[in-house]
Amino acid sequence: MALKNQYLKELLERVEKRNPGEPEFIQAVTEVLETLQPVAEKRQDLIDAGVFERIVEPERQIIFRVPWVDDNGKVQVNRGFRVQFNSAIGPYKGGIRLHPSVYLGIIKFLGFEQVFKNSLTTLPMGGGKGGSDFDPKGKSDGEIMRFCQSFMTELSKHIGADCDVPAGDIGTGAREIGFMFGQYKRLRNEFVGVLTGKGLTYGGSLARTEATGYGLCYFTNEMLQANGKSFEGKTVVISGSGNVAIYATEKATQYGAKVVTVSGSNGYIYDPDGIELDLVKQIKEVERGRIKEYASRTSHKNAEYHEGSVWTLKCNAGGIKLDIALPCATQNEINGDGAKAIVANGGFAIAEGANMPSTPEAIETYLSNGLLYGPAKAANAGGVATSGLEMSQNSERLSWTFEEVDEKLHGIMKSIFKACDDAAKEYGMAGNYMAGANIAGFLKVAEAMKAQGCV
Repeated sequence: MALKNQYLKELLERVEKRNPGEPEFIQAVTEVLETLQPVAEKRQDLIDAGVFERIVEPERQIIFRVPWVDDNGKVQVNRGFRVQFNSAIGPYKGGIRLHPSVYLGIIKFLGFEQVFKNSLTTLPMGGGKGGSDFDPKGKSDGEIMRFCQSFMTELSKHIGADCDVPAGDIGTGAREIGFMFGQYKRLRNEFVGVLTGKGLTYGGSLARTEATGYGLCYFTNEMLQANGKSFEGKTVVISGSGNVAIYATEKATQYGAKVVTVSGSNGYIYDPDGIELDLVKQIKEVERGRIKEYASRTSHKNAEYHEGSVWTLKCNAGGIKLDIALPCATQNEINGDGAKAIVANGGFAIAEGANMPSTPEAIETYLSNGLLYGPAKAANAGGVATSGLEMSQNSERLSWTFEEVDEKLHGIMKSIFKACDDAAKEYGMAGNYMAGANIAGFLKVAEAMKAQGCV
């Protein structure tokens, strides 16, 4: 989809000039502006209120030093980030990513996406994101604790239960959230729900661990049913082997599908008999090991490990046949060639569990070949939706059952799909759920921004 609206073209040029060297952020803004063209043409009032210009500029960008001492007594220094992107409909909400690839551009792209994702959940949450170029892999618990305490010492000055509520992301799991929460409580002498993804013994929510993966499948199931299809009897290819991938595998299997792949940073497992999920959980959640160990430890005789990207869709017998693709690893993991492989190997639907896992070339391939496409900001919103439910439980000093939270999550994902479907139809793009997600998420935030004046 090309950007033809002159007003939005000029706006994108200003964004590119103002944010050099940040391709992920430019990519995210470009995709959104392309799909908002019919809104810009219909809603001159939003242009007059400067909503488009303001929504692509973060309200606040914080960069700080994170010094910590390793197990050898040597001082290490990382860089920390928090981008508070938009608070028009609620406090900033978004995860903390710990990965060597983190820099300001990635945090800005994630924060920008979070604005629309949080809007779609129907919950009162603005958008933000944070992180550091710290790598938790290979670090001791003591090193991770000292890093997290140093990181939170600075971050605590900028967050709060009614201001900005961070959560986990890549590299930030229950262990890291626990250390950060403990340091916040120590510094502020407050026991408040300032972080989500907490442990169940100190304010966490049941079903939060499963939420993103389950929510992805709830959304995908709605998309499939709306088009006369289902998970039942289908072959699913999933990338990643972290939290999202594990619980997407679990829920897809419950829906009657067979998941045949999971992947790590260096390679992937292909198991034509269906992934042995208990073994994946043992390797990744208990042992914090590498997914390549699966091939030598599974009881499934035909399991294979291959170096490289799962989206080559190659196995010893030739090509991996599939019906549904659920990318759950990281941004831009599927390029144009990967998307063509999905089409060539039989894929008819794709829904994104990771944030922006498809390049623009990949998305164009999905749309031009008629694939059902569930974009990340809609399909993977289950995690932040359940974080919002955790915030509600913390405010009420209550703890809901797993079934209560899961039922609310299921209802939210159904409403997200309906919002995407309805918005796409209203603006003449029926079936384009990417456009529908961007339009529906944008309009809620835009109306709030307009109502609150030029701030």
